[in-house]
Amino acid sequence: MKNREIIVELSPVGNVMRVTAMDVQSLTEIVISGPATTPEKMLKQNAVRRLEYVLKKKGIIR
Repeated sequence: MKNREIIVELSPVGNVMRVTAMDVQSLTEIVISGPATTPEKMLKQNAVRRLEYVLKKKGIIR
């Protein structure tokens, strides 16, 4: 997602990694979770993709 500032936070919860991604402009936030053994890069990519999906669905981006 070009030209958009996104904040990504990873928080371990037992055997699960909780990933929060927030679009700074629209203050839209999503939360996903995955196994704690999943590479951090993959978790971040999945969270950003999910955020992009939500922003498109809401009509915030094209």
